[in-house]
Amino acid sequence: MKKAVQYGAGNIGRGFIGQLFRRSGYEVVFIDVNLEIVNAINMFHSYPIEIMSEDDPGEEIIDMVRAVDGRDREAASDEIAGADIMATAVGANILPRIAGTIASGLMKRWARGNSSPLNIIVCENLIDAGKYLGDLIKKELPDPEKALFDDRTGLVEASIGRMVPIMTPEMQKGNILRICVEPYDTLPVDKAAFRGPLPEIVNMVPYEPFDFFIRRKLYIHNLGHAVTAYSGFLQNYNYIWESIRDPYIRILVSGAMQESAIALSMEYNVPLRELLLHVDNLINRFGNRLLGDTNARVGKDPVRKLAPGDRLTGSLELCLRHGISPAFISAGIASAFCFAEKGDPSALEIQSFIAENGIAGALAKYCGLEGTGADAGDTAAAAIGATDTGADADTAGATPADVGATPADVGATPADAGADADTAGADAMPGHRTVPCLTGHRTVPCLTHKTIESVISFYEMYKEKAGLDQILAKADKIKNK
Repeated sequence: MKKAVQYGAGNIGRGFIGQLFRRSGYEVVFIDVNLEIVNAINMFHSYPIEIMSEDDPGEEIIDMVRAVDGRDREAASDEIAGADIMATAVGANILPRIAGTIASGLMKRWARGNSSPLNIIVCENLIDAGKYLGDLIKKELPDPEKALFDDRTGLVEASIGRMVPIMTPEMQKGNILRICVEPYDTLPVDKAAFRGPLPEIVNMVPYEPFDFFIRRKLYIHNLGHAVTAYSGFLQNYNYIWESIRDPYIRILVSGAMQESAIALSMEYNVPLRELLLHVDNLINRFGNRLLGDTNARVGKDPVRKLAPGDRLTGSLELCLRHGISPAFISAGIASAFCFAEKGDPSALEIQSFIAENGIAGALAKYCGLEGTGADAGDTAAAAIGATDTGADADTAGATPADVGATPADVGATPADAGADADTAGADAMPGHRTVPCLTGHRTVPCLTHKTIESVISFYEMYKEKAGLDQILAKADKIKNK
């Protein structure tokens, strides 16, 4: 039987990638450091996936599975050496910790005379995750093996769209291996990154060029999810599903996602109708009550989500690049600056900074948005294009330098880590810079300046407890100017 190695037995590892591998006829071997999960997999050799759907609920048993301890480098590298396909879903900050084990497995593979390519599907919340992981692995290889690595190893970036909630004891129903997921189970991957023949994986859809799908996930899916969370928090809702069922929030979220969809359509020459249908599908999926996802979890870490290039500021900048007034996105950014979840250090940091420096200072610090751009027109394409780096992720926004700073003393991720779909994000640009009032190849005299003013105005309205009907009325007025 063909063997698939899944590095990371968390929400996405078990709840999505392992499922697709098993459906495709592979024995699935998980590598993880959570011994409770590893031992349970080896005891039962199967686990249940519950499909959370109000229309068509169900359960699927994933069998023919086993696991090894990620801290046992010899055992883990042996499994990698004999793999026919592999994937990672460990969290971007864990990649430096597993690169050495992967390198050891590859060297064993080549020493045994196995010259067939090994494709590694990288399911992490980091733009250019494949390249980043590849660079980490090559650092662990002797110089003679680096050419073999380039020739025989595919680092295949994936876009994780499935939403998997954090499992509560109630959802586990006495089985720590149980995973609850939404019905969506399509896996877009970077077709150009494969080595050798494309593997036959159920519901895997290879695309080329792949950059569009990374941007679509970030600037439509992740954007909409974040705006839902922040808007719902301000209306005292606890859950994503109840937030998106508020008609005012639904209009606001839909407006933000549509603005981004129009910009993506222009950027990539993709039919707008296709993107708008995707928006409608996502909004309906956000309303899945059975997932039980909370605004606190989806909105967590607004510092990262507001960063240049990430879901909020990145989609705003893409709109500006194409001369689109991002009124609804601006309202969404303002709501993120009002997110004051008590258990979120990132949110509390922003609130403290605003108290001392004001919202304009916060826009400069966290979004990199400041000034009118009158002094930066000559560098417009470079400045705005700099955010278009080339994914919750499940995460996102970390730069490779930040990720590489993690200690390398652990062999794999805890079982609750992984590329959770709603937290996937972009590789944020360090520091901040002035975004000029120039989009594409034409000047829009005050569009960027007016957008910054709009964010500030929306923020002030939220702080004054303005109703969402007033927020929507202002957004419409901006759009119609």
